[in-house]
Amino acid sequence: MWKEFFYFTCSERRGIIILVILIIVVIADSSLISDYREKSIIAGKVLAEKEYADFNDLLHEKREKPAAYAPPPKEQVEIVPTLFDPNTADSLTFLRLGLSPRTASNIIRYRIKGGRFRKPEDFKKIYGLTSEQYAGLLPYISIQKSFDQKRNAFQPIVNSEQGRKPLPIAFKYPLGTVIDLNQADTAELKKIPGIGSGIAARIVDYRKRLGGFYSVNQLEDIHLPTAQFAEWFSVATDAIVRINLNGTGIERLRAHPYFNFYQAKAIVEYRKKKGGLKSLKQLALYEEFSGMDFERMEQYVCFE
Repeated sequence: MWKEFFYFTCSERRGIIILVILIIVVIADSSLISDYREKSIIAGKVLAEKEYADFNDLLHEKREKPAAYAPPPKEQVEIVPTLFDPNTADSLTFLRLGLSPRTASNIIRYRIKGGRFRKPEDFKKIYGLTSEQYAGLLPYISIQKSFDQKRNAFQPIVNSEQGRKPLPIAFKYPLGTVIDLNQADTAELKKIPGIGSGIAARIVDYRKRLGGFYSVNQLEDIHLPTAQFAEWFSVATDAIVRINLNGTGIERLRAHPYFNFYQAKAIVEYRKKKGGLKSLKQLALYEEFSGMDFERMEQYVCFE
């Protein structure tokens, strides 16, 4: 009975042998890997300790032997005594005369603030200039007289401005003059008191966009006071350009100041669904229109 329990076929014996070999290989690999890791850790510690020691040695060397700082050599400006005008000389000229940069800067700042040297003795009042330096430079100071002449060169121009004749006053119509608001050009509009080039151009441009005015009150659309200009204008409505609502597209309609995009779209949609228009009252059910809209549009539409 026990012999049957331990009896294995040929294939089973092969499988057991392979399994045992694999177990041995896994055990051997795990031991090798653990040994390699330990060696790597030890080597890493040794390397880190060596780098740390080298760093400490280098740090001690720098502390014991500090590097000496050598400032860059300053450029020496050659001192060349020469004639100069303190009202026009630049800072480089002052340096070449042996003055310090600070003193040269004080001279330039003094001139910027409006100061000027009228005589050589004025030069000694510069802050930072020693009496020895002034005495050494005094023979070389040469103030040009043309400096004052240049400063006063603009005085005749100012006087000539005062002597100019006043510009001629633009002609304006007398009170009681009435012109047609739909016929007047910018030149004629500017003859109305209170109207200049800007207002005249606005009136003509808005008239072109409308197709003509039907009332003086429409000037309020472009923010002009109607009460001021009402007595100067009359309005002839026979030349107003009208829009055919049965043949005009959306873009042409919305270009008019009294039609917006939604109103133009409603008109075109109505034509497509119900045919041509005969009156603005046919659009009364559309919420895009109000009674005031119809009152203004009526002056600019036709139904051909």
